[in-house]
Amino acid sequence: MNYRATTFRSCRRAALLAGCAGMAAFAAPAAAQDVAEESAEAAVAVNDGEIVVTARRREERLLDVPLSITAFTGEALLQQGIQDLTQIGQQVPNITLEVSRGTNTTLTAFIRGVGQQDPVAGFEAGVGLYIDDVYLNRPQAAVLDIYEVDRVEVLRGPQGTLYGRNTIGGAIKYVTAALPDETRLKVRGTYGSFDQADLIVTASTPITDGLKIGATGARLSRGGFGRNLNLGTENYNKDIWAGRGTIEFNSGPVAVRLTGDYLKDTSEPRQGHRLIPGLVSGAPVLRNVFDTRAGLNITDQQVEAYGGALNIAINLTDTLTFKSITAYREDKSTTPIDFDSLPAVDVDVPAVYNNDQFSQELQLLYEGERLSGVLGFYYLNANAFTAFDVGLFTTGALIGVPGLTAQTLGDVNTDTWSVFGDFTYKLTDQLSISAGGRYTRDKRTSQVLRTSFAGGFSNLFNGAGVPFAVTSNFNGSATFEDFNPRASISYQPNRNHNFYLTYSQGFKGGGFDPRGQTTACRNPTGGLCTPDQIFDFMSFEPETVDSYEAGWKASLLDNRVNIRLAGFLGQYKNVQIPGSVGFDSNGDGINDSFIGITSNAASADINGVEFEGSALVGKDFAGAGSRLSINWSLGYIDAKFNTFIDNFGRDVASQRVFQNTPDLTAHMGFNFGVPVAKGMLDFIGTLSLRSDASQFEVPSPFLDQDGFVLADASIVYTPNNSRFTIGVHGKNLFDKEYLVAGYNFTVGGFPPGTPIIPTLGREGTLTGFYGDPRRIFVTGEVRF
Repeated sequence: MNYRATTFRSCRRAALLAGCAGMAAFAAPAAAQDVAEESAEAAVAVNDGEIVVTARRREERLLDVPLSITAFTGEALLQQGIQDLTQIGQQVPNITLEVSRGTNTTLTAFIRGVGQQDPVAGFEAGVGLYIDDVYLNRPQAAVLDIYEVDRVEVLRGPQGTLYGRNTIGGAIKYVTAALPDETRLKVRGTYGSFDQADLIVTASTPITDGLKIGATGARLSRGGFGRNLNLGTENYNKDIWAGRGTIEFNSGPVAVRLTGDYLKDTSEPRQGHRLIPGLVSGAPVLRNVFDTRAGLNITDQQVEAYGGALNIAINLTDTLTFKSITAYREDKSTTPIDFDSLPAVDVDVPAVYNNDQFSQELQLLYEGERLSGVLGFYYLNANAFTAFDVGLFTTGALIGVPGLTAQTLGDVNTDTWSVFGDFTYKLTDQLSISAGGRYTRDKRTSQVLRTSFAGGFSNLFNGAGVPFAVTSNFNGSATFEDFNPRASISYQPNRNHNFYLTYSQGFKGGGFDPRGQTTACRNPTGGLCTPDQIFDFMSFEPETVDSYEAGWKASLLDNRVNIRLAGFLGQYKNVQIPGSVGFDSNGDGINDSFIGITSNAASADINGVEFEGSALVGKDFAGAGSRLSINWSLGYIDAKFNTFIDNFGRDVASQRVFQNTPDLTAHMGFNFGVPVAKGMLDFIGTLSLRSDASQFEVPSPFLDQDGFVLADASIVYTPNNSRFTIGVHGKNLFDKEYLVAGYNFTVGGFPPGTPIIPTLGREGTLTGFYGDPRRIFVTGEVRF
């Protein structure tokens, strides 16, 4: 094995507090948290219109926290009919949350231009996803459904000096609900368009004064938005079983929370919509963007994920708390992806993902009169295994190799530990300073094995293919370590205003491209590469961000209006650019394989502004007991490459754009509540806007999405005793068609009329995946 130690900049801070309240500030407040939950997370509350954050046995208003945070209470999410994590992205500035191409439950996340679209082993996420303080190392099974959630928080900018894993773009925290103090049974059902039928049952009870147990089971199903016209199956359907169990123990200074969850997804494969006719078959473009002619059916689509976490908090003194978070997670996926979406095996990719991780976090928290802070240690050992075949049967027939298949196995182990700290000191009642830092040591060990088969798919997918060439057999290891500081200053001239400045650094580790082909490596003279040259060919370095943020938070008009304004400057260096291209292995002019090419090709500036707020327009707005609140968000981002070196050594920055990063994101929402029959009838509406966006760094008129607006609405009735709720919800009311992902293995085709030339396969792989169409559904919940 080869080892390299390199020093790079690391993470910024996670959050002064891990909590907040956002556009839902004037919906019903979140349930009060018990001691176990308070010690593990911050809570969201609203006190006479003033947003309050409670954490580590003290309360702080959101206004006092010098960070860019948006959060949604679980109750507000249910009122709006939000059913999975990706829908939250419509209401948060400068964020993209999407279901990854060719999958049902893999998450693609970008915040302020930083993220990761490729879900294969070897690539670190740019945005960290947490379930109850546990970092998820891989994006598979990460499109989390919303049920029994206390809140979801979105923290923008690099995170890392207060908890968990360092993440360069931001963090999303999915916080499950604490158990109530009394025995409770809750049943929630949904029925709607495309035969959607969901049932969620939650039960909990105290066993003794300090011991409580609870469990939730969920059955989530929906018919397809379209059909696979070749196989006769559904496309874009949903078939999920899920469950979660919790045990909470609280005895004086000790609080313990043990959680476990399980998910099984047996939905049909999500196949793409061809954007061009078949270049060989002439197959026309289908009218319905949710229909497909994909023919790959050698394996079922299935995702199974489970994990558990033990959270312990011990109050050592009135000012000192010790906290431990121990967790294990595992997921397994089989995903058949027909890239060309035609019956022929042109570019057909059955894939397997197996991931597991163990993490341990220790924290020592201090809360004094003027000084507060945390010291922590974080350890993660994770393994990510990806295996897939690329069936190129049409190409093989052309070159005399029937059933041509290229197989890739990538096995990546991550072993990382960090020591972090962050402290805030009040110089005066108006002026506070804070400083933090993190030392991170990441070790990445990778094995890449690539083999060419003839006669069909490999035995990994029950095929009859026979191996005839090994094109990569690579083993490598690298270590990346650094110390990364953070500092901020906060000035509050009075309790209604907070002005702050923050400087921080972000870091994402390097690694090895699991799709790299060592035989494609050539030295400057055109000969075969040396082992050191192969190592450099297969590897890529960490990327870094220097982030500067200035913000103003204010509470106006007796706390009836809350606003948050932030401007940020980001200097993004050594940007990792993963990708794959067709490859001609024998020089005959036909791409008979493909190779992964990941480089640190770019530097960029990412600058922007974010404006969020909520306002209680009036109590008794249109009669006794009625009320009206509005909420909004606006994000503008100017993300441009300063340099972008392509595979030929040319600077093509003027021809490249940031992927999944629209210049403008905005939303406007309202909640108008009217007293009806000893209860409240809420009329809720939102409009969300996204400007033009590109799927990849190279713009494509086929895959780039023009700006669009989505409209949602809900009507929800809740009686004064809160024994039940019933609601009617409409999503994407104007039935807008919009792309969220795609594949492109072609060149040309623009301007219209110019030839489209395939770079892999013969039919031309240019396929898109779309966001949900218009859906109407009814929800009902009964509490016992």
